[in-house]
This record gives sequence, C-alpha cells and structure tokens, in this order.
Amino acid sequence: MPSIPHRALRTLLALCTATGLAAVAAPPAHASPDNGPTAVVAMGDSYISGEAGRWLGNSLTNSGSRNGTDRAWTGSGYAPSRVYGTTAGGCHRSDTAEVKSAGPIADSLINLACSGATTKNVFRASQGGVAFKGEAPQADQLAAVAASHDVELIALSIGGNDLGFADVITTCATDYIIWYSYCHDDQQVAVDAKIDRAMSDVGRSVDEIRAVMAGAGYAASDYRIVLQSYPSPIPRASENRYVESGWSRTSTGGCPFWNADSTWARDSLVPQIANRLKGVATAKGVQFLDLRDALQGREVCAKASRQVTAAAPPSGTTSEWARWIDSQSTQGLVQESMHPNAYGQQALGRCLALVQARPTGHQSCRNTAGAGPSGMYLTAG
Repeated sequence: MPSIPHRALRTLLALCTATGLAAVAAPPAHASPDNGPTAVVAMGDSYISGEAGRWLGNSLTNSGSRNGTDRAWTGSGYAPSRVYGTTAGGCHRSDTAEVKSAGPIADSLINLACSGATTKNVFRASQGGVAFKGEAPQADQLAAVAASHDVELIALSIGGNDLGFADVITTCATDYIIWYSYCHDDQQVAVDAKIDRAMSDVGRSVDEIRAVMAGAGYAASDYRIVLQSYPSPIPRASENRYVESGWSRTSTGGCPFWNADSTWARDSLVPQIANRLKGVATAKGVQFLDLRDALQGREVCAKASRQVTAAAPPSGTTSEWARWIDSQSTQGLVQESMHPNAYGQQALGRCLALVQARPTGHQSCRNTAGAGPSGMYLTAG
C-alpha cells in the first residue's frame, strides 16, 4: 500500500496532467456560495409570481380607485405597471409577490416565477425546457443568478398549471352560472388522470434546479429548496357568506360555485394536491411548505371577511386575501381571478420568512384570526 506522501504526489501529478500546473497553483474563480450578495429566489407559477397583487381586497365599485382596492389607479387612469413593472401583461411579477414581501431575508430577493408557467417552463432548455412569454426557461435564468449571487434558498411553486387548475375553476364557474350542474365529479376524474405525470414533472423540476446549482459550484448543503403547495382561494360551503342559489355568489361575491363544488375544492382537491406535493418533497429530500390553510377565513366570500366599501376601507384584518372572479372583466384581468391578492401575498411572504428561519422539517403556514398578514405562523408537518 503506498504511503500517504506517495498518494498525495500521485494525486498532484494527476491534477497537473488533467488541468495544468497553473490550475493547481491558482484554481480559477467560479460561482459558489459565499461569493456575491446573498439571494432568495422564487420560481414557478402565478401563485408565487405575484398574480393579482394589484388588488387590496375586493370592491363592487367599478370606477376610480374602486374604494382603494385598485393599486394601479393613478388618479386619472390605470397603470398596471405600477404593480407588475415591466411584466405587466406577461409574467405578472408584482411588487407584493411572496419573495418581495418576505422582508430582509437576503441581500437580493429575486423573482423568476411567471404567471401561467408549467413544469416545462422550469426545465433547462438543454433538457427539453421551453421558453415562456419571451423569457428563457427558469432553470436557465437561475444559472445566471447562481453565478452572480450566493443563493441560499429557492422557493418553488409549480404543478398547478400542469393539472389544469385554471380549467377546473373555469369549468366549475361555468357549471354554476350557465349549466346549473356540479363540476366536482368530472373534474376529479380529470385531475386524477393528470396528477401522476404532473407530480413526476414537479420532481424533475427539483432535479433541474439541483443540476443548475451543482453546475454553478454549489454543494447540496449550500442552499435549500422549499417546495410549496397552494392555498384555497374559496371557502367550504359552511363558511360561505352568500346563499347557494340566486345571483349573489356571481354578481356580488365573485365566487360562483355550488356548495358541493366549493367543499370539494377546499377539502378534497386542494388537500389532494398538497399531499402529493409533500410526497414529492419527501422523496426528493427538500423542505415542504404547506399553504392549504394559509387563507382560511380570508377566502373570497368567506364569512369571516368582508368586501371593501367606502365606509369600510381596505384592511389586512378584515378584507378578503384572494381575488374574486370578475366574470364581466370590469376590473383588471380575468387571469387575476382566484389568486392571493396583495394581502394574501404579504401573508405568504411572511410564511416564506418564517420557513427561511426554520431550516429543517416540513412546515404548514396558517393565519391568526383577526390579525393581518404579519400574524402568520408555522406548525410542523
């Protein structure tokens, strides 16, 4: 068996042969942790990009600032870029997006997420990833960030669009408004048919992120990936403040769903997706942030919340934290419907800050009844 000095000499000679003596004497600088400003990065879809961040609660007023709920109001018109910046009309990265609302948890808070994105928009282009809304796949964008920053945490929200979550909402609303029929039976079948493939691709998204980080010189222990689930934007039937029949849920509340469909979405669909995402997180060895109950009591039409009026201005303690369905498109864009609004995003930002400070274990984030977005708290699980 060769002695330690001989082994060291052989190793040195091998390195010299492979990379050149100069490389051994002075290793080239490369992107790695501890180089550059620290960063927390958001990746994925509309639930983390900041879709609906334009709105501070919901108001029936269709003019002016809409009782103070429309943050795009300039005093004489509407400028969505005040909220979404250069991504207005595209990725809708709002100024209140989760990562932007997390507070000073890193030197740089970077949002790569894009409204409407699917897993294929996360994968690297070299691995079949697809550009989206004029931008490179998110993993390729991450490579540039990792080269210039010390990335400490990557928050990922993805899979909902692979499952056709927007189509589920559209179908359920249409069945209520037009067909007077339930949606949960056929939509459950549709989700079940897609969910295995979707979760497999969510897992691949995690793998893609890891490949990018490894290529940038990061060890697995140098950063964290937090895979998160989706909050329910509507309440279960027993917690809806409007009666099931009539037009109040459509024309007033903006929650046109039958009781059976509402309860299915809140207590079956959202938990099903959350549980499957948790399974992916466990299998891939990343943290899971469960948001299924994050908007409890703050959902569109929830009894515990209220709409904004001239006499009841926007408030993080009383207003709804999700954007209603504006079926007439009289306010903003229909695509903003059923997403956390500015208050909801501030709440999710608080969740991200809390999980950033708790580096191990799966966590669930919930709100405190009667408190604003700052009242979010974590429980293990």
